[in-house]
Amino acid sequence: MSNAPYDPATEGARMNFKGRMSYGDYLMLDRLLDAQAPLSSAHDELLFIIQHQTSELWMKLAIHEIKAAMAAIAKDDVQPAFKMLARVSRIFEQLNGAWDVLRTMTPSEYTLFRDKLGESSGFQSFQYRSIEFLLGNRNLAMLRPHAHHPELTAELEAILAKPSLYDEALKLLARRGFFIGADGQRTDWRGTRSESPEVAAAWTSVYRDPQRHWELYELAEKLVDFEDYFRRWRFNHVTTVERIIGFKTGTGGTSGVNYLRKMLEIVLFPELWKLRTGL
Repeated sequence: MSNAPYDPATEGARMNFKGRMSYGDYLMLDRLLDAQAPLSSAHDELLFIIQHQTSELWMKLAIHEIKAAMAAIAKDDVQPAFKMLARVSRIFEQLNGAWDVLRTMTPSEYTLFRDKLGESSGFQSFQYRSIEFLLGNRNLAMLRPHAHHPELTAELEAILAKPSLYDEALKLLARRGFFIGADGQRTDWRGTRSESPEVAAAWTSVYRDPQRHWELYELAEKLVDFEDYFRRWRFNHVTTVERIIGFKTGTGGTSGVNYLRKMLEIVLFPELWKLRTGL
C-alpha cells in the first residue's frame, strides 16, 4: 500500500483550468462570496448577513418552482406540479433550518451591530412579498415598502394581475366538474379571496372519494404539506426574533414579535384545513 498523497489526475481529473470553465466560474463564486460586507467589527454580523442572503437564494428557487407549478396546473398537467410543490416544501424545510443557525447568536452579540442595519428589515423582502402574493395572501398595503423601486412594484403588480396558486387549484376543481361558487366567476385577482362554503364542499367531496379524484386529492395534500412547512417557518421566525430581541420594535418600524404573531393567524388554504373537522 502506497503512502503517497492521492492525486486525482492519475484517474483523469482535470487539474489545469486555464481557459476552461471551472466550478467557481460556473457558480460565479467571486461575485457571490464578495457580497458579504459587514458594517461593524462584530463577529456575528457575518452570520446575520449570510443567513439572510442564503434565505433569499432559497426564496428565489421557491418562486421559480411555485410559478412553474401554477403554469402546469393551469394547463391541466398536474403531475409535474406535484414534484414542484414537494420541492417547495423541502425548500421551506431548509429555510426553517436557517433559523436554527441564527438562534446561536445571543441578544448581547446582536446588539453589537444592530444599529448598523438602519431601517432595513426582512419585512421589506421583495421575494418574500412575491411568495405571499403568489400564494394568495394579497395584502395590497404591502406594496408600499417597494414603492421606491418602480421595477419591483411592477413585478408585484404582475403577480397580482393573475390567479394565485390556490386560485389555479380552484380553477382546476371547476374544470373537473365541481361547483365553486363565486370563485368560478372571479376576474379581479388583486385582493385576497374570501373563504367559500362551496369550495369547502367541493374539497370535502374530493376527500370523501380520493380514489375517484386522485389528482385533486394529491394536489390538495401537496398544498397542505407546503402550508405546514410555511407555518413552521413563520413560527420559527417569531421564536428567533423573541429569543434575540424580545419585544423591541423591529428595525423596519414594525412592532416586532407582536407583528410576526399576527402573521401566524393567516391561513393560505382555509377550506383544506377546515374540511378535516367534518370528515
